[in-house]
Amino acid sequence: MPNRLAHETSPYLLQHADNPVDWWPWSAEAFEEARRRDVPVLLSVGYSSCHWCHVMAHESFEDEATAALVNEHFVAVKVDREERPDVDAVYMEAVQAATGQGGWPMTVFLTPDAEPFYFGTYFPPEPRHGMPSFPEVLDGVAQAWTGRREEVAEVAARIVKDLAGRSLAHGGDGVPGEPELAQALLGLTREYDTASGGFGGAPKFPPSMVLEFLLRHHARTGAEGALQMAADTCEAMARGGIYDQLGGGFARYAVDRAWVVPHFEKMLYDNALLCRVYAHLWRATGSDLARRVALETADFMVRELRTPEGGFASALDADSDDGTGRHVEGAYYAWTPAQLTAALGEDDAAYAARHFGVTEEGTFEHGSSVLQLPQDAGVADAERMASIRERLLAARDERARPGRDDKIVAAWNGLAIAALAETGALLDRPDLVERATEAADLLVRLHLDDGARLTRTSKDGQAGGNAGVLEDYADVAEGFLALASVTGEGVWLEFAGFLLDIVLDQFTAEGGALYDTAHDAEPLIRRPQDPTDNATPSGWTAAAGALLSYAAHTGSEPHRAAAEAALGVVKALGPRAPRFIGWGLAVAEALLDGPREIAVVGALDDDAFRALCRTALDATAPGAVLAFGPPDSAEFPLLKDRPLVDGAPAAYVCRHFACEAPTTDPAGLARALTR
Repeated sequence: MPNRLAHETSPYLLQHADNPVDWWPWSAEAFEEARRRDVPVLLSVGYSSCHWCHVMAHESFEDEATAALVNEHFVAVKVDREERPDVDAVYMEAVQAATGQGGWPMTVFLTPDAEPFYFGTYFPPEPRHGMPSFPEVLDGVAQAWTGRREEVAEVAARIVKDLAGRSLAHGGDGVPGEPELAQALLGLTREYDTASGGFGGAPKFPPSMVLEFLLRHHARTGAEGALQMAADTCEAMARGGIYDQLGGGFARYAVDRAWVVPHFEKMLYDNALLCRVYAHLWRATGSDLARRVALETADFMVRELRTPEGGFASALDADSDDGTGRHVEGAYYAWTPAQLTAALGEDDAAYAARHFGVTEEGTFEHGSSVLQLPQDAGVADAERMASIRERLLAARDERARPGRDDKIVAAWNGLAIAALAETGALLDRPDLVERATEAADLLVRLHLDDGARLTRTSKDGQAGGNAGVLEDYADVAEGFLALASVTGEGVWLEFAGFLLDIVLDQFTAEGGALYDTAHDAEPLIRRPQDPTDNATPSGWTAAAGALLSYAAHTGSEPHRAAAEAALGVVKALGPRAPRFIGWGLAVAEALLDGPREIAVVGALDDDAFRALCRTALDATAPGAVLAFGPPDSAEFPLLKDRPLVDGAPAAYVCRHFACEAPTTDPAGLARALTR
């Protein structure tokens, strides 16, 4: 019989709906039930594409004997971390403080007052590698609860007190300037992997936000070292196994430092961020590789992640059926020489093996290899390679596909909207701008349905019950602002302003600090607040960027002041931990550059007008905002009092509260945007 999770919309929770564990979703009723029964709460947090979450579910939560232990001694609560990042953040902080590490699945035992007292991540079904078995953990915690209750209560109270006493991040320390950004660049240079690109060792994650900072820093200062690190890292990733050489798109991370073997799950947020980075790299350098990867990644998102409602699903699993009934990580993506021969014939298989680095020994598991692209095919072989890729992709499509998490997360769709809008505009793909607009329409229609607040998730056209957090408001506003700049439709600027006004009203504290949850959100044992980037920009730095762009569009002093106050934390952390606040550093680059405000006026069907708009789009000025349309159009404040010049389309550029003379010449506009 299905448990209570059968009524949820989260694909992760629904995966556990038929477990013999009597799961509850996170709710006041679950904790009330724990009080009534006088038992602890077992909190299990994970997400749909998490490999070890699936392993623990299969080994323990699907096991009748283990489930009986759980049901007898605990109230079991299952949380999708992607639906409730606030719950995840609070208890992950406790896990990391207590154990020095964290990860998913996260396993936490709580009092009925939601106070944590015992922690872990994955527990095996029997003792292994120094870890106790999950049944042993369950039995030990149950005995402690019944036999040593005072000790448990003391531990829980101390943990909550320690969490409450941790210093909160703050803003208002002044904006970062040249010294801080130079120090951040120096720190990145020291950690840069000159052999393989990227930063640090294995496992190696795509440094999306740091790459954006490096590109902006080069654009503003001309620092060639910054551009070189960005370009070399992008090339190494694009040629490595972390990039899908057949279907486009990036895996979550590489388990090695050379980007060869990925952890195969594909996340919407990684691909959105990297698509935008590669489009910006093309804009800066004209690289054919960057153009190809940007477009292939955009096409991957549209082909593989777009939902029938027009939004974008969260992820593809790492695991899939290997053809024998076993779920195996990477089964969909890896190849043996024999599989190449079956798909291509001997001659083309041998050629493909050399081209993609497929060997008899293999680069992955069981003699299989992850496809890499050490170098592009020559011009004479381009047609042959196109045929090979097409046939391999067709053969792969016959394999069992990885599962897809169809949940639509507002924040990640905001990132996708920004990426598709800019990539489509820069690389002359209007269909991508259309897909971005359709996703934006869905967010307005479904996630802002009540017209008051943003809902974090939806699935199958049904909005979830979880309130948006700071990153949702900030990233969706970022996406709407990007869409406004490439479509000339001012309604997206209005929607961004609506969301950012809620940020000012509900997420901002005294001194410019920002919280991850709204002032009226469900209270937890600690109000989450984290300015550092993780897999995505933090809500804090994303909000700073969107507030700054909106202020440039509208001249709003409160929004600019809020952006500057929020950047105080970048001044403090940027020089010390640049890898973990890359988006904040990128926003700081925009602030130091102005950002530049570009208004282009003229008739939409005028070739001279379109040439000026194209020049503005191609500009690398960090964080520049663009408004275009007829003179004095009500669509954008930047167009007010901006007439034609001698009857001809004209461009106006302002920054730092000063404006240059208008120009009708694209070359003149280009000069104004590069000095």
